[in-house]
Amino acid sequence: MIKILVCGVAGHMGKNICELLKNDAGAEAVCGVDLHTPENFSGNVYKNFSEVSEKVDAVIDFSSPACLNDEMEYCLKNNIPAVIAATGYTKEQLAYIGECAKKIAVFRTANFSVGVNLLVKLVKEAAEFLGENFDIEIVEKHHNLKKDAPSGTALMLAESANSAFDEKKPYVCGREGNVGARGREIGMHAVRGGTIVGEHEVMFCGEDEIITLAHSARSKKVFAAGAIRAAKWITGKPAGMYDMKDVLKNL
Repeated sequence: MIKILVCGVAGHMGKNICELLKNDAGAEAVCGVDLHTPENFSGNVYKNFSEVSEKVDAVIDFSSPACLNDEMEYCLKNNIPAVIAATGYTKEQLAYIGECAKKIAVFRTANFSVGVNLLVKLVKEAAEFLGENFDIEIVEKHHNLKKDAPSGTALMLAESANSAFDEKKPYVCGREGNVGARGREIGMHAVRGGTIVGEHEVMFCGEDEIITLAHSARSKKVFAAGAIRAAKWITGKPAGMYDMKDVLKNL
């Protein structure tokens, strides 16, 4: 049984992780780190990592960049792998994560949905197969509170497609006015409305035919499930930086 520490255990994603782990035969949430204590959580909740006394096999972090230093110090000291699911890190923090990955196993990706990461893989394969004869357009849809556009997942999909062209295609975010004929770009378009969890569509538009690859998240539980899968996979792995491509590469 893999023992997991959940950082941000009282947050929305932390609660989803704990709920899923209640019925998981291979892993359990034994403790958490958060300024608040969630209801119906049987483990201990600590305000910082230095207080943690339980022996754990992996950390899942859906909190915020503010926890990064304490979390990494704890993982380095105890040789524990970290699944980093928080967003908004600075370039300096990302560099620090990279340095830590030289000593412990670190799992980080822009999207923890297994389906999205499979979509990323399929998009690359489609781009390689279809080549320059097909224009590529990406449409992403999210709730009305999302602040950034295009989404990190849309950029991840664009990078996957662009890898088939040695990353030579420029990105164009939206179009307005007399823009002229379409060039070699990858187009990206953002929709914001209501409570949309996350939808991503990649269109390969050729002469007289369109191929569409898409993913729709109906609940944030898919991201929690992906993080749990990542924690199980990374336990026991040597130091290094990992992501969902490593989990799915044998599919």
